[in-house]
Amino acid sequence: MAATPIAVVTGASSGIGAATARTLAAEGFRVVLTARRTDRIEALAAELNEAGHQATAYALDVTDRAAVDEFATAFRSLAVLVNNAGGALGADPVATGDPADWRQMYETNVIGTLNVTQALLPALTASGDGTIVILSSTAALSSYEGGGGYVAAKHGEHVLAETLRLEIVGTPVRVIEVAPGMVRTEEFATTRFRGDTEKAAKVYAGVDAPLTAEDVADTIGWAVTRPSHVNIDLLVVRPRAQASNTKVHRTL
Repeated sequence: MAATPIAVVTGASSGIGAATARTLAAEGFRVVLTARRTDRIEALAAELNEAGHQATAYALDVTDRAAVDEFATAFRSLAVLVNNAGGALGADPVATGDPADWRQMYETNVIGTLNVTQALLPALTASGDGTIVILSSTAALSSYEGGGGYVAAKHGEHVLAETLRLEIVGTPVRVIEVAPGMVRTEEFATTRFRGDTEKAAKVYAGVDAPLTAEDVADTIGWAVTRPSHVNIDLLVVRPRAQASNTKVHRTL
C-alpha cells in the first residue's frame, strides 16, 4: 500500500496557512504544520487528527537556517511544500519607510522561502512527483503607494519562483505560484498596522466580499491536485470587487 503523501505548510498558525492545512488534510495529505506559535499549530494538528486526518505540528522560524536544516532531516520524501510564511509591516512611503521593516519583510518572505525550499528540495525530488507552492501576492506583480517594502519582498519571491522553475525543469518537481489580491484574514492587516484595528478595518471598508483564507486555500488545493504533468505556473486570484492593487470598488 502506498504511503500517505506528506505536505509541509509554513506559517500554518493562522489565516491562509491554517486554511491550506485543512484543505490539504481533506485532500488526503499528511500535513506537517510549521510556525513560530507552537500553541496555535498544536491546536490545529489536534483538530485535524480528531477529524480523522493526519497532522503533525513542528515549531519553526523559517528565517533560522540551522533550525530549517534540522527540520528537513526528518524527510526522505516529500510530496508538497507550501511556502506561506510571510507578511507585511507598515504602509509608509519609500522616503520615510523604516529599513528595519523592509529587512524583516525580506527575511521572512524571501529568505525564509529560500531556506525552506533549499532544505526540502532533495526530499521533494526524491518523491518522484514533488510540488512547491509559493504564496506571493498581487504585490509581486505591480506596485502601489505605501507598499514599497512589501512589494519589493513579494517581487523577490516571484522572481525566486520563476527562476527556480527554469533551473529545475526536467526534474520531477513543479513550481506553482499563487498570487492573491485582497484577502481579509484575522491578522494580516492588523499585523501590518501593528495592532491598530481601526487602520486595518479601513483596508476592507466598503468592499463587498473580499477573499477569505478559505478561498485562497481552495485555489492552492486545486493547483496541487492537478495531474502531475500539469503545472500552474502563476495563478492570480482577486475578489470580484478588485480590478487591480489600486482599483477597488467600494460602497461607502
